[in-house]
Amino acid sequence: MVLITQSAFAQKYESNWESINSRPTPEWFEDIKFGIFIHWGVYSVPAWAPANEDIGVYAKYSEWYWWRINEDSKAGKMFRDYHNNMYGKDFLYQDFAGDFKAEHWDPVQWADVFKRSGAKYVMLTSKHHEGFTLWPSAQSWNWNSVDIGPHRDICGDLSKAVKDAGLQMGFYYSLYEWYNPTYRNNLEKYVDNHMIPQMKDLVTRYEPDFLWTDGEWDHPSEKWKSTEFLAWLFNESPVKENICINDRWGKETRGKLGGYFTTEYGHVYGDVDDINQVAHPWEECRGIGTSFGYNQVEDLNNYLSSKACIDLLIEKVSGGGNLLLDIGPTADGRIPVIQQQRLLDIGAWLDINGEAIFGTRKWEGAENNKQDNVYFTKKGTDLYVHCTKFPEKSIEIKGINGLSKVSMLGVDGNVKFKKSGKTIKIVVPSLSPVTNPSEHAWVFKIENTL
Repeated sequence: MVLITQSAFAQKYESNWESINSRPTPEWFEDIKFGIFIHWGVYSVPAWAPANEDIGVYAKYSEWYWWRINEDSKAGKMFRDYHNNMYGKDFLYQDFAGDFKAEHWDPVQWADVFKRSGAKYVMLTSKHHEGFTLWPSAQSWNWNSVDIGPHRDICGDLSKAVKDAGLQMGFYYSLYEWYNPTYRNNLEKYVDNHMIPQMKDLVTRYEPDFLWTDGEWDHPSEKWKSTEFLAWLFNESPVKENICINDRWGKETRGKLGGYFTTEYGHVYGDVDDINQVAHPWEECRGIGTSFGYNQVEDLNNYLSSKACIDLLIEKVSGGGNLLLDIGPTADGRIPVIQQQRLLDIGAWLDINGEAIFGTRKWEGAENNKQDNVYFTKKGTDLYVHCTKFPEKSIEIKGINGLSKVSMLGVDGNVKFKKSGKTIKIVVPSLSPVTNPSEHAWVFKIENTL
């Protein structure tokens, strides 16, 4: 009987979307709120895209360098002209791999920066669309970080450092590869002998908390055999109980099928008009600048300020989502100082206000309390009021039941308020440079009101 029960449990999920979608995203995903995305690979060597040109958001991604230099488009011409002028027409993209050396890379230092940023999880591009893997994949012989370039198992070394720091670790994985001849000529063979074995290897070798797929748009999920793989992931893999997945499993799946929904630079997919109205786990991903991979020509105007990063985190969390904020390290393994500074500023803000972010949920009453620069989160019976601009007058909030007290996070003592029926007015305190807890955003806590 024990064997039968265990067998039945092991076959809980079938290889169809109805069954796969019946598995809920683990609840802890909605608690952790803030993660760090990392785009790092051969594209980090040329590290270039026309950041200041009017060519659309996606054409500014430096990690698409190999594709763009071969593309017949306005953006493609810019990339190609740059490449030919800088390296010459006969210089192949593959030749950049030897210069992706990561000679200054310290995974423990990276993990320390991530932890100090306040992030709870990390997502590394194990393989982008160029096909170069950051682990010794048997399917990518001589096109991986152990055989060439760094000569290191980047996935393994970073996974250990991140987990040792107490953070959760995941991997981005591109289903397709631009110029893989098997992919271009025999999709089924590519899926069976290359893609699925690589994903299973990633999962069994490193036991990640996330598998974040991308590059799904060429084919429907049936061609990718996505449900077959996910049935294995949820039934048999060593992380079957806790792993989180996203929604990029076929050209028809974004915003519809799979795990949590993913928006990108604010772009919403599927049939979703307003991600804030979706009663489903979701996550916004974007870079601090205009690109995911490092772009050496981005200037200060291309980067979000620390305040803008914090405001973005508040906006996404108050809407019920997570923020996966990307960094693009240099080819030699350094996180650019300006990116470190942004992360540490977020961390300093979270040191004071983290309780209003982590473990919180969207407040249904926010719809009736729309105000400029004011956002809401809730946790248990407490309501948090986030002000991305310091309020110049009292804050009026409707739909408040009983309450015990109001305070500002990071400031000693209670905050005065006036209550009339189910409406309260928070009397904004006067703060001096000594007592002001933040230069970016301020949070009021209303206790025992929900």
